This record gives sequence, structure tokens and C-alpha cells, in this order.
Amino acid sequence: MGRKCQLTGKKANNGYAVSHSHRRTKKLQEANLQWKRVWWPQGKRWVKLRLSTKAIKSIEKKGLSAFAREAGINLAHF
Repeated sequence: MGRKCQLTGKKANNGYAVSHSHRRTKKLQEANLQWKRVWWPQGKRWVKLRLSTKAIKSIEKKGLSAFAREAGINLAHF
């Protein structure tokens, strides 16, 4: 599995590191991903997901089931 959020699909972004003399070198801007155990009330169990910090905040606001439904993900497979 690559470095990608399982709910939002966020992944790395290509960019440039620009020095003071304006030399540019390629760099990879990784997403801030965390392994998180989240309680899934409908399944009555914990689900371990690789989530971006933005997804963690959204789960706290909307709830896991609603957020997974929006993303089109079946939590029974996790």
C-alpha cells in the first residue's frame, strides 16, 4: 500500500525546493498520514486506517460512517 489516505485519497505532491539564490531542486511534499484506530459503531468494532490529519478532523466532525459513505468505501473490508 502506498502513502495515500484511505478515505480522502490524499497523496504526495511534486514541488520545488527553492534556495536563496533561486536554484530549484525537485522535492516531494508528503501528506501527513497517521495510523489511526477508529471506533465503528455500526460494525461494533475498531477499524485501523491510514488517514491524513485532515480526514481525522473530518471524522470527528461528521462521524466515520457518514464520511466513509461519502468516499464510497465499505468499512467491512478493513
